[in-house]
Amino acid sequence: MEDEKCFMSSEEWQIVSFTVGMAVLSTALILPAGVALAWSLARLRWRGKALVETFVALPLVLPPVVTGLVLLRLCGRRGPVGHWFYSKFNLDIVFTWRAVALALAVMSFPLLVRTVRTAIEEVNPALEQIARTLGAGEWRVAFTITLPLAKRGLLAGVLLAFARALGEFGATIMVAGNIPGATTTLSTDIYQLVQLGEDSHAWRLAAISLALAFAAVWASGCLMRRPHT
Repeated sequence: MEDEKCFMSSEEWQIVSFTVGMAVLSTALILPAGVALAWSLARLRWRGKALVETFVALPLVLPPVVTGLVLLRLCGRRGPVGHWFYSKFNLDIVFTWRAVALALAVMSFPLLVRTVRTAIEEVNPALEQIARTLGAGEWRVAFTITLPLAKRGLLAGVLLAFARALGEFGATIMVAGNIPGATTTLSTDIYQLVQLGEDSHAWRLAAISLALAFAAVWASGCLMRRPHT
């Protein structure tokens, strides 16, 4: 009776908290590489840059199940990444929480890179050049001039990546499955509930997913629209 009176059952709360936790973890994992790549694409000229740009953008246009299939092949115990990980740590990647974090990270990485790159490109290069003439190296320029001035875009990219991770389904279902208590996320549970005809439960989780995504995207938009000070 208590579960019926509550907005959500304890099991549904567990799924929500797991999904949010995995989205936070995946965003944290991609942040260093995402910011570094965004800075490199925005400020450096190097051979193969266009190829890297295209490769990074692929998860945005490929069917998510295709991305999941590639991850499954690479990270299965017989795949190069999965075999190395198992031989070193005696742990599997696929069909575990690690696969969930990996799928979310891969699918949200392009949004982070694109948003942060745009923010870095909006920083006046003359300010960076002044710092260089005063003896600052490239790393010091990046960390004391470029990134602080691009912080709003960086935060917006983090929020967009988090929102994308919250809603990920296709790659996750391929590489992590839908194992109750182990890999079930909001999107995979909503899909299963609809398949089982439990629409009322599915709509409750859909409402929470919508609220979380709306808050993240709204906050990201506010950061990007705020005038420079």
